Amino acid sequence: MKYYIIAGEASGDLHGSNLMKGIYAEDPQADIRFWGGDLMAGVAGHSPMRHYKEGAVMGFVEVLAKAGKLLKNVKFCKEDIIAWNPDVVILIDYPGFNFKIAEFAHKAGFKVFYYIAPKVWASREGRIKKLKKYVDKLFIVFPFEKQYFDAKGIEYIYKGNPLVDAVDGSPAMSQSREEFMMENGLQGGPFIAMLAGSRKGEISTMMPVLTEFAAKMHALPQYKDHQFLIAGAPSRTMDDYKKWLTPENSSYIKILFGKTQPIIRHAEAAVVNSGTASLETALFGTPQVVGYITNPITYWIAKRIIKIRYISLGNLIVDRLAFKEFIQDDCNSDALVAEIRELIENKERRSAMLAEYAEIRSLLGGTGASSEVAKAMIDELR
Repeated sequence: MKYYIIAGEASGDLHGSNLMKGIYAEDPQADIRFWGGDLMAGVAGHSPMRHYKEGAVMGFVEVLAKAGKLLKNVKFCKEDIIAWNPDVVILIDYPGFNFKIAEFAHKAGFKVFYYIAPKVWASREGRIKKLKKYVDKLFIVFPFEKQYFDAKGIEYIYKGNPLVDAVDGSPAMSQSREEFMMENGLQGGPFIAMLAGSRKGEISTMMPVLTEFAAKMHALPQYKDHQFLIAGAPSRTMDDYKKWLTPENSSYIKILFGKTQPIIRHAEAAVVNSGTASLETALFGTPQVVGYITNPITYWIAKRIIKIRYISLGNLIVDRLAFKEFIQDDCNSDALVAEIRELIENKERRSAMLAEYAEIRSLLGGTGASSEVAKAMIDELR
C-alpha cells in the first residue's frame, strides 16, 4: 500500500520514523512518501518531500511572519497528494498545517489518519469539529486524552506512547557516561544539560538565560569544574547559537549536535525548554526544571486561550508539578540556579522527583507502541 506521511517538527520526525519501521515490518511492500526529517529519511532510504526545518514554526506572531511560505507548502502538498494518489494520508501532530491537509484529503476522497492528536484539550477546542469531519481514525498517545475524547464522542485508538520505545531503545541507554565523555572529547567531571528548544525563536529567547545561568553556576566554588552541555537541535546549526558563545564561557559551555539523548541521559540535572524533550528527560530519569520564554504578544494571546494547568507533558500526565515550570519573566538565571542546585544538593528532593518519573512512565504503558499503532493502521486500511 501507499502511505503519505506528514510530520512538521523534530518530535514528529522521531515518532514518524518509528511508525515507518512498524509499517515496513507489517507491510514489507509499503511505499512511503513523506514530509519529515533525517530520522524518517534514514528509515525510508530517501529524502523527504519537504524537510521540517523549512517550515517548523510556533506562536501566533511567528506564524504570521511565515504565512506566505506556509501557504506555498500547503499548495504544493495538495498537488503532490493528488499526483501520487496514496491509500492513506497520515498526519502527525503539527495541526496548523495538517488540518488544512486533512480537510483537503478528506474532500478529495482519501482516507485520513491523525497520529498524535492535536492538543485540542489545551486550546482551540473548535478544532474538534474538524477532527470529527475530516479524520477517519485518530491515534492518541497520552492516557489523559482517553477521557477527553470519550467525552467529545470521538473514536480513537490508544496503544501507549512511542517515546517509551524511543528512549528504551536509544543507544544512550547502553553507553556509559565515561564512553560518552571520551567520545566527545569532554572532561571527566559532572555536567548539566541545557536544551533551548528546536525552533529558532525558542533558541533566541532561551540562550541568553541559559548562558547567564551557566555563568552563575560556574562562579560557585562547588560547580567550577562542572561543564554545561547545550544539546544542539537537529534542525539547527552553530550559527543559531554562536552569538551567545564567547571566549569567556567557552571553557565550561559546550554545544554538541546529534547528541541530545546521551546528553540528557548522562547529565546530573537538566534545564529543558518545554516540549517532547521534557518528557524524554523524565523517561531517562534525569532531574529537570522546565523553562519557557516566547514572544510577549504570543504569550499574552496564549494565556487567554490555553486551558491547561501545566505546559509540560510529564506534569500533565500525573496532573501535578512533578518538576517545576518557569515561564516568561519567572524563567530567569537566578531561579534556574536555585532550582538546579536544589535538585543536585537535596537528595530527598531528587529522590521525590525520580519517584514522580516512575509514575509517569507507568501511566504511559509499556513498550511496542509504534509497532502496535502501525498494525492498527494497516488493519483499518484492510
